[in-house]
Amino acid sequence: MAEQELLLPSTEYLKSGIHIGTKFRTKYMARFIYKTRPDGLSVMNLQQIDERIKIAANFLSQYEPQEILVIGRRENAWKPLKALGKATGIQVIPGRYAPGMLTNPQLEIYVEPKIIVVVDAIPDKNAVYDANRVGIPVIGVCDTNNQTNNLDLVLPANNKGKKSLGLLFYLLATGFLRKKGTLGPNEQLKETIEEFTEQ
Repeated sequence: MAEQELLLPSTEYLKSGIHIGTKFRTKYMARFIYKTRPDGLSVMNLQQIDERIKIAANFLSQYEPQEILVIGRRENAWKPLKALGKATGIQVIPGRYAPGMLTNPQLEIYVEPKIIVVVDAIPDKNAVYDANRVGIPVIGVCDTNNQTNNLDLVLPANNKGKKSLGLLFYLLATGFLRKKGTLGPNEQLKETIEEFTEQ
């Protein structure tokens, strides 16, 4: 794939470690894995990551920000999620998903999103389960150790690293706003990539 077709130069992707998976790989994620390094870590295909970020941004842009809910229990996702919410107006839950939030109208915290995004289907499994119960689509950021059977769209990426998650949500925010027409084709977000990334 030509470099200019990627959302960012491949060196930027590589610096963030977005393509570095775990030593454990599931059959679900095998098609996204490019190779296994000598140290046993799986390496995901950058072009597929880039392509899936575009698809996810496109998919999300069919909804209004208040109809989208992004959930991330993993602490490294909290800063990127808050930055995503600030940049786009999308609802975010950095931290623990409260059971029943999507299923129990009696709760004060009850919400009715039309789509959810989870940072990792393992710690965010309750949100995935509830979304499946109420029949709303789920986009899941998946590392090489994830199962994908309850997800509607798999976003392959390192979902554990601070820089990786920061870059991923920066690109999703940018893509979402461009598709919505609130950001010009060559315009950059007001928020810098550093605001999405833990140092």
